[in-house]
Amino acid sequence: MTNGTIKKLVSDRGFGFIESADGKEYFFHRNELETSTDFDRLVGGEQVEFEVGASPKGPQATKVRLT
Repeated sequence: MTNGTIKKLVSDRGFGFIESADGKEYFFHRNELETSTDFDRLVGGEQVEFEVGASPKGPQATKVRLT
């Protein structure tokens, strides 16, 4: 698992971006949240952990959950 911080949320479109501890930025979609995490309650600056997966557009965050 990788640690990071929610950098930006685009609530009306259901996605956001996470900045990992090493400074890399990862896209995530609300479908990649663990079931216990509610996208509509997320705010920028929250700490999360996630796995890095592949997508057609490059690496993205998967299995995202609050820490």
